[in-house]
Amino acid sequence: MLFRSAPGTVTCGPFGEDNVYTTASGQIINGTRGPLGANFGSNANQATVGNSNYNALEVSMRHTSGGLQIFAGYTYGKSLDHSSNLGEAINPVNYALSYAISSFDVKHNVVVSYEYELPFDLLFHAANRWTKDWTLSGVNHFSTGFPITLVNNSDNSLLGTNPNGVNNSSIDEPEYSGGPLSLNSNPRNGLPYFNPDVFSLPALGSPGNSQRRFFYGPGSENFDMAFSKKFDLSESMGVLFRLEAFNVFNHTQFFGPLSVDGTLGSTSFGQVVSAAPPRIVQAAVKFTF
Repeated sequence: MLFRSAPGTVTCGPFGEDNVYTTASGQIINGTRGPLGANFGSNANQATVGNSNYNALEVSMRHTSGGLQIFAGYTYGKSLDHSSNLGEAINPVNYALSYAISSFDVKHNVVVSYEYELPFDLLFHAANRWTKDWTLSGVNHFSTGFPITLVNNSDNSLLGTNPNGVNNSSIDEPEYSGGPLSLNSNPRNGLPYFNPDVFSLPALGSPGNSQRRFFYGPGSENFDMAFSKKFDLSESMGVLFRLEAFNVFNHTQFFGPLSVDGTLGSTSFGQVVSAAPPRIVQAAVKFTF
Protein backbone atom coordinates (compact mmCIF):
# COMPACT_ATOMS: atom_id res chain seq x y z
CA MET A 1 0.00 0.00 0.00
CA LEU A 2 1.36 3.42 -0.98
CA PHE A 3 0.13 6.82 0.11
CA ARG A 4 0.86 10.34 -1.04
CA SER A 5 -1.26 13.00 0.63
CA ALA A 6 0.38 16.29 -0.24
CA PRO A 7 -1.97 18.94 -1.68
CA GLY A 8 -2.61 18.47 -5.38
CA THR A 9 -1.33 14.87 -5.46
CA VAL A 10 -3.05 11.53 -5.35
CA THR A 11 -3.73 8.98 -2.65
CA CYS A 12 -3.35 5.47 -4.03
CA GLY A 13 -5.40 2.70 -2.44
CA PRO A 14 -4.28 -0.92 -1.96
CA PHE A 15 -3.01 -2.73 -5.02
CA GLY A 16 -5.31 -5.43 -6.34
CA GLU A 17 -8.88 -5.52 -7.56
CA ASP A 18 -10.03 -2.24 -5.99
CA ASN A 19 -7.62 0.08 -7.76
CA VAL A 20 -9.14 3.40 -6.67
CA TYR A 21 -7.51 6.83 -6.57
CA THR A 22 -8.68 9.75 -4.45
CA THR A 23 -7.40 13.22 -5.28
CA ALA A 24 -6.65 15.87 -2.67
CA SER A 25 -10.01 17.50 -3.44
CA GLY A 26 -11.84 14.25 -2.69
CA GLN A 27 -12.54 13.20 -6.28
CA ILE A 28 -12.62 9.42 -6.72
CA ILE A 29 -11.04 7.98 -9.88
CA ASN A 30 -11.44 4.29 -10.72
CA GLY A 31 -8.27 2.66 -11.97
CA THR A 32 -8.09 0.48 -15.06
CA ARG A 33 -7.58 -2.84 -13.29
CA GLY A 34 -11.20 -3.15 -12.34
CA PRO A 35 -13.77 -2.42 -11.60
CA LEU A 36 -13.56 0.26 -14.29
CA GLY A 37 -17.28 -0.21 -14.78
CA ALA A 38 -19.90 -2.87 -15.31
CA ASN A 39 -19.57 -2.62 -19.09
CA PHE A 40 -15.82 -3.10 -19.19
CA GLY A 41 -13.72 -6.22 -18.95
CA SER A 42 -10.08 -7.09 -19.64
CA ASN A 43 -8.44 -7.69 -23.00
CA ALA A 44 -4.91 -9.07 -23.30
CA ASN A 45 -2.51 -7.71 -25.91
CA GLN A 46 0.50 -9.73 -27.08
CA ALA A 47 3.03 -8.69 -29.70
CA THR A 48 6.61 -9.49 -30.70
CA VAL A 49 8.22 -6.08 -30.33
CA GLY A 50 11.18 -6.47 -27.97
CA ASN A 51 14.85 -6.77 -28.88
CA SER A 52 18.20 -7.06 -27.13
CA ASN A 53 21.73 -5.88 -27.74
CA TYR A 54 24.98 -7.26 -26.28
CA ASN A 55 28.54 -6.05 -26.85
CA ALA A 56 31.66 -7.22 -25.05
CA LEU A 57 35.43 -7.27 -24.99
CA GLU A 58 36.83 -10.68 -24.01
CA VAL A 59 40.45 -11.34 -23.03
CA SER A 60 41.95 -14.67 -21.92
CA MET A 61 45.40 -15.77 -20.81
CA ARG A 62 46.97 -19.16 -20.11
CA HIS A 63 50.32 -19.78 -18.39
CA THR A 64 52.10 -23.07 -17.70
CA SER A 65 55.32 -23.32 -15.75
CA GLY A 66 56.56 -26.57 -14.23
CA GLY A 67 53.71 -27.92 -12.13
CA LEU A 68 51.72 -24.67 -12.24
CA GLN A 69 48.87 -23.96 -14.66
CA ILE A 70 46.93 -20.68 -14.61
CA PHE A 71 44.03 -19.64 -16.80
CA ALA A 72 42.49 -16.14 -16.55
CA GLY A 73 39.58 -14.60 -18.41
CA TYR A 74 38.19 -11.07 -18.39
CA THR A 75 34.97 -9.75 -19.92
CA TYR A 76 33.91 -6.13 -20.24
CA GLY A 77 30.41 -6.09 -21.59
CA LYS A 78 26.97 -4.56 -21.61
CA SER A 79 23.57 -6.08 -22.34
CA LEU A 80 20.44 -4.04 -23.10
CA ASP A 81 16.90 -5.22 -23.77
CA HIS A 82 13.22 -4.38 -23.58
CA SER A 83 12.49 -7.33 -21.28
CA SER A 84 14.82 -9.81 -19.59
CA ASN A 85 12.15 -12.43 -18.81
CA LEU A 86 8.44 -13.24 -19.10
CA GLY A 87 7.81 -11.38 -15.84
CA GLU A 88 8.63 -8.02 -17.41
CA ALA A 89 5.95 -6.50 -19.60
CA ILE A 90 6.77 -3.80 -22.18
CA ASN A 91 5.10 -0.40 -22.12
CA PRO A 92 2.42 -0.81 -24.85
CA VAL A 93 2.28 2.93 -25.60
CA ASN A 94 6.00 3.72 -25.81
CA TYR A 95 8.32 0.69 -26.18
CA ALA A 96 11.40 2.86 -25.61
CA LEU A 97 10.40 3.47 -21.97
CA SER A 98 11.05 -0.22 -21.24
CA TYR A 99 14.48 -0.36 -22.89
CA ALA A 100 17.13 -0.67 -20.17
CA ILE A 101 20.11 -2.66 -18.90
CA SER A 102 19.39 -6.40 -18.81
CA SER A 103 18.74 -7.94 -15.41
CA PHE A 104 21.67 -10.35 -15.95
CA ASP A 105 24.16 -7.73 -17.14
CA VAL A 106 27.61 -7.79 -15.48
CA LYS A 107 29.89 -4.97 -16.60
CA HIS A 108 33.25 -6.36 -15.40
CA ASN A 109 33.86 -10.07 -14.85
CA VAL A 110 37.21 -11.73 -14.02
CA VAL A 111 37.71 -15.47 -13.46
CA VAL A 112 41.09 -16.96 -12.56
CA SER A 113 41.57 -20.73 -12.25
CA TYR A 114 44.77 -22.50 -11.31
CA GLU A 115 46.25 -25.90 -10.50
CA TYR A 116 49.59 -26.43 -8.78
CA GLU A 117 51.32 -29.79 -8.25
CA LEU A 118 52.88 -29.38 -4.81
CA PRO A 119 56.60 -30.30 -4.98
CA PHE A 120 56.77 -32.45 -1.84
CA ASP A 121 59.09 -34.85 -3.67
CA LEU A 122 61.64 -32.06 -4.10
CA LEU A 123 61.11 -30.74 -0.58
CA PHE A 124 61.73 -34.12 1.07
CA HIS A 125 64.17 -35.36 -1.60
CA ALA A 126 62.09 -38.48 -2.14
CA ALA A 127 59.89 -39.39 -5.06
CA ASN A 128 57.32 -41.99 -4.00
CA ARG A 129 53.58 -42.51 -3.70
CA TRP A 130 53.49 -40.41 -0.49
CA THR A 131 55.24 -37.32 -1.88
CA LYS A 132 53.86 -37.21 -5.43
CA ASP A 133 50.43 -36.27 -6.84
CA TRP A 134 49.51 -33.63 -4.24
CA THR A 135 47.54 -30.80 -5.89
CA LEU A 136 46.28 -27.39 -4.87
CA SER A 137 43.67 -25.86 -7.21
CA GLY A 138 41.04 -23.17 -7.16
CA VAL A 139 38.80 -20.68 -8.91
CA ASN A 140 38.77 -16.98 -8.03
CA HIS A 141 35.88 -14.81 -9.21
CA PHE A 142 35.76 -11.00 -9.17
CA SER A 143 32.94 -9.06 -10.76
CA THR A 144 30.78 -5.98 -10.52
CA GLY A 145 27.20 -6.46 -9.36
CA PHE A 146 23.95 -7.13 -11.18
CA PRO A 147 21.64 -4.20 -11.98
CA ILE A 148 18.96 -3.37 -9.42
CA THR A 149 15.47 -3.77 -10.88
CA LEU A 150 13.07 -0.99 -9.87
CA VAL A 151 9.41 -2.02 -9.57
CA ASN A 152 6.31 0.12 -9.12
CA ASN A 153 3.05 -1.85 -9.03
CA SER A 154 0.79 1.15 -8.34
CA ASP A 155 -0.60 1.45 -11.91
CA ASN A 156 -0.50 5.24 -11.61
CA SER A 157 -0.17 5.28 -15.39
CA LEU A 158 -3.75 3.89 -15.61
CA LEU A 159 -2.58 1.52 -18.37
CA GLY A 160 -3.90 -1.47 -16.44
CA THR A 161 -0.82 -3.68 -16.84
CA ASN A 162 -1.31 -5.54 -13.58
CA PRO A 163 0.82 -8.48 -12.36
CA ASN A 164 -0.90 -11.73 -13.30
CA GLY A 165 1.42 -14.62 -12.47
CA VAL A 166 3.26 -14.53 -15.80
CA ASN A 167 3.99 -10.81 -15.93
CA ASN A 168 4.79 -10.39 -12.26
CA SER A 169 5.44 -6.65 -12.38
CA SER A 170 3.57 -3.64 -13.70
CA ILE A 171 5.15 -1.55 -16.47
CA ASP A 172 5.06 1.49 -14.17
CA GLU A 173 8.32 2.77 -12.70
CA PRO A 174 9.10 5.07 -9.77
CA GLU A 175 9.53 8.80 -10.19
CA TYR A 176 13.25 9.64 -9.86
CA SER A 177 14.08 13.10 -8.56
CA GLY A 178 17.61 13.05 -10.00
CA GLY A 179 19.20 13.32 -6.58
CA PRO A 180 22.31 11.36 -5.51
CA LEU A 181 21.82 7.61 -5.18
CA SER A 182 24.49 7.48 -2.43
CA LEU A 183 25.37 3.84 -3.12
CA ASN A 184 26.58 2.09 0.02
CA SER A 185 30.05 0.64 -0.56
CA ASN A 186 29.86 -1.45 2.63
CA PRO A 187 26.42 -3.09 3.00
CA ARG A 188 27.61 -4.79 6.20
CA ASN A 189 26.94 -1.54 8.07
CA GLY A 190 23.18 -2.16 7.88
CA LEU A 191 22.41 1.10 6.04
CA PRO A 192 20.33 1.20 2.82
CA TYR A 193 22.27 0.32 -0.32
CA PHE A 194 20.81 3.28 -2.20
CA ASN A 195 18.96 6.41 -1.13
CA PRO A 196 15.23 5.53 -1.24
CA ASP A 197 14.17 9.16 -0.76
CA VAL A 198 15.03 10.04 -4.38
CA PHE A 199 12.21 7.75 -5.61
CA SER A 200 8.47 8.31 -5.22
CA LEU A 201 5.12 7.52 -6.83
CA PRO A 202 4.61 9.30 -10.17
CA ALA A 203 1.67 11.59 -10.77
CA LEU A 204 -1.62 10.03 -11.84
CA GLY A 205 -1.50 9.25 -15.55
CA SER A 206 2.30 9.00 -15.62
CA PRO A 207 4.31 5.73 -15.82
CA GLY A 208 7.26 7.29 -13.93
CA ASN A 209 10.47 8.73 -15.34
CA SER A 210 12.92 6.18 -13.94
CA GLN A 211 14.42 3.46 -16.10
CA ARG A 212 13.69 -0.11 -15.08
CA ARG A 213 17.41 -0.57 -14.35
CA PHE A 214 20.15 2.04 -14.46
CA PHE A 215 22.55 1.34 -11.57
CA TYR A 216 24.24 -1.74 -10.13
CA GLY A 217 24.19 -3.68 -6.88
CA PRO A 218 27.13 -5.05 -4.84
CA GLY A 219 29.79 -7.06 -6.64
CA SER A 220 31.49 -10.39 -5.96
CA GLU A 221 34.92 -11.31 -4.60
CA ASN A 222 34.93 -15.07 -4.16
CA PHE A 223 37.64 -17.71 -3.64
CA ASP A 224 37.03 -21.47 -4.05
CA MET A 225 39.91 -23.86 -3.34
CA ALA A 226 40.58 -27.59 -3.36
CA PHE A 227 43.37 -29.76 -1.92
CA SER A 228 43.72 -33.27 -3.33
CA LYS A 229 45.91 -36.38 -3.22
CA LYS A 230 45.90 -39.18 -5.75
CA PHE A 231 47.02 -42.75 -5.03
CA ASP A 232 47.64 -45.15 -7.90
CA LEU A 233 46.72 -48.66 -6.79
CA SER A 234 47.53 -50.29 -10.11
CA GLU A 235 47.77 -49.39 -13.79
CA SER A 236 43.96 -49.20 -14.04
CA MET A 237 42.83 -48.40 -10.49
CA GLY A 238 43.32 -45.39 -8.27
CA VAL A 239 41.85 -43.40 -5.36
CA LEU A 240 41.51 -39.61 -5.22
CA PHE A 241 41.05 -37.84 -1.86
CA ARG A 242 39.77 -34.27 -2.19
CA LEU A 243 39.04 -31.48 0.32
CA GLU A 244 37.07 -28.54 -1.12
CA ALA A 245 36.16 -25.13 0.31
CA PHE A 246 33.73 -22.70 -1.32
CA ASN A 247 34.04 -19.05 -0.27
CA VAL A 248 37.12 -20.20 1.61
CA PHE A 249 37.67 -16.86 3.39
CA ASN A 250 34.00 -16.69 4.48
CA HIS A 251 33.67 -13.25 2.90
CA THR A 252 30.06 -11.98 3.07
CA GLN A 253 28.93 -11.18 -0.47
CA PHE A 254 25.70 -9.39 -1.25
CA PHE A 255 25.78 -10.59 -4.84
CA GLY A 256 22.82 -11.48 -7.03
CA PRO A 257 20.05 -9.96 -9.17
CA LEU A 258 17.67 -9.88 -6.17
CA SER A 259 20.15 -8.94 -3.45
CA VAL A 260 18.71 -5.41 -3.15
CA ASP A 261 14.97 -4.70 -2.85
CA GLY A 262 13.90 -2.34 -5.64
CA THR A 263 10.12 -2.55 -5.12
CA LEU A 264 8.69 0.89 -4.39
CA GLY A 265 6.44 0.76 -1.32
CA SER A 266 8.15 -2.27 0.20
CA THR A 267 9.24 -1.90 3.83
CA SER A 268 12.74 -2.96 2.74
CA PHE A 269 12.93 -0.72 -0.36
CA GLY A 270 16.59 0.17 -0.95
CA GLN A 271 17.84 -2.40 1.56
CA VAL A 272 20.11 -5.40 0.99
CA VAL A 273 17.86 -8.43 1.53
CA SER A 274 20.02 -11.45 0.61
CA ALA A 275 23.61 -12.67 0.48
CA ALA A 276 25.54 -15.45 -1.20
CA PRO A 277 26.18 -18.62 0.86
CA PRO A 278 28.84 -18.56 3.61
CA ARG A 279 31.91 -20.82 3.60
CA ILE A 280 31.11 -24.43 2.73
CA VAL A 281 33.66 -27.21 3.26
CA GLN A 282 33.25 -30.74 1.93
CA ALA A 283 35.38 -33.85 1.50
CA ALA A 284 35.18 -36.47 -1.22
CA VAL A 285 36.74 -39.80 -2.14
CA LYS A 286 36.78 -40.99 -5.76
CA PHE A 287 37.68 -44.53 -6.83
CA THR A 288 38.57 -45.09 -10.50
CA PHE A 289 38.96 -48.42 -12.24
